[in-house]
Amino acid sequence: MYKMINSVRKKIMLLNLVNGKPQPRIVLMRNWTTGLMILMFTGVTCAGGNWPQFRGPNSNGTTDATDLPLSWSESENVTWKTTIHDRGWSSPVIHNQQIWLTTATEKGHELFAIALDLSTGKILHDIKVFEVANPNEINSLNSYASPTPVVEPGRVYVHFGTYGTACLETASGKVLWKRQDLPCFHMVGPGSSPILYENLLIFHMDGGEEQYVVALDKKTGKTVWKSNRSVNYQELRVDFRKAFCTPLILNYQGQQQMISVGAQAVMAYEPLTGKEIWQVRFKGFSNTARPVTDNKMIFISTGFNSASLLAIRLGGKGDVTESHIAWTQDKDVPIKPSPILTDGLLYMVSDNGKLSCIEAATGEVIWSDKISGQYSASPILAQGRIYFFNQSGKTTVIAAGKEFKVLSTNDLDQGFMASPAVDGNALILRSKTHLYRIEK
Repeated sequence: MYKMINSVRKKIMLLNLVNGKPQPRIVLMRNWTTGLMILMFTGVTCAGGNWPQFRGPNSNGTTDATDLPLSWSESENVTWKTTIHDRGWSSPVIHNQQIWLTTATEKGHELFAIALDLSTGKILHDIKVFEVANPNEINSLNSYASPTPVVEPGRVYVHFGTYGTACLETASGKVLWKRQDLPCFHMVGPGSSPILYENLLIFHMDGGEEQYVVALDKKTGKTVWKSNRSVNYQELRVDFRKAFCTPLILNYQGQQQMISVGAQAVMAYEPLTGKEIWQVRFKGFSNTARPVTDNKMIFISTGFNSASLLAIRLGGKGDVTESHIAWTQDKDVPIKPSPILTDGLLYMVSDNGKLSCIEAATGEVIWSDKISGQYSASPILAQGRIYFFNQSGKTTVIAAGKEFKVLSTNDLDQGFMASPAVDGNALILRSKTHLYRIEK
């Protein structure tokens, strides 16, 4: 109800501004109440909602928004633009009227959590959560604040890999608990984002010297379980052991499984216990793209070392490498951007802008084309449109379907490393320097 009231209030105020007739407060209140009653009695619902984690409420970059903008620029359809200090590639997350993200000083000595007002872009909290005496060097494409936070009512959880994990109260910004004792030699910086499952905060720690998945009690920060990867990494170079994926929870025939892509293998775990259910081995590392699923198969990128897209049938136990790979695709597979899956079709953009549409059941390439730029951010899908954001600030919007069709291209001043979020019919975009609210 709160979200409906707020959405109606914003739409009525925008309508008054468009008509160019500012009205007294009492008239606005009367219109707001009338609008609310119309929505309640006609059963109309508002699109959008909270965006609590990396890739949104469905974990896959899809949204039910029905009127996202098709065109924008620095001077068009920008409701607000707020400077974000220092450097961070974490995606924005949204709950109620707050946006949360993280940032860090360029050398990684200070790590911050920032909250902004969703309607105005005003910074509400800017909290230095951790100080790090001797951070390791990172890759130039990374930052010390790349993992995306996860938010729920009253609490936000920020994660900086081995440099620290913390829980903050969203209203006050007070730090409720923090951990800095979970080792991981990320080598080129942290990247895996955390997820929430029941009472657990779960994340990957796949580095050059240690590789494990860990679940913390979200109320206290204490370790509930820790599972070391069941891969023999000792014979591999240390840089072939690291990965940066975010886990995915799915329900397969009544069993909750957590799909967890690491270097050289993907595993499924019981999310409450960390017990491994199955694994598929491959050759690849530095994986970043989050998996997607149709609840029959999961689709993963194997990462660096000639990336492949694997379609893996669900339902196995133990090592199912030889039995459960349905098909593979080796051409133009992304390492960093995650794919979109809708209506039986997979859409993916490679890091260098090669775009493909693939039939999910068979792996057949329906079409392929090229869009400009280099890509790190993951795309989103809304109302049959797919939005791709490149590292130079250009967004290409295409129509989902069996024919390649560009609907629009749009440019902002700085590029995108972070994936977008959606609020109602607005895009929340994080560039390298700013956070934007883009809407008609």
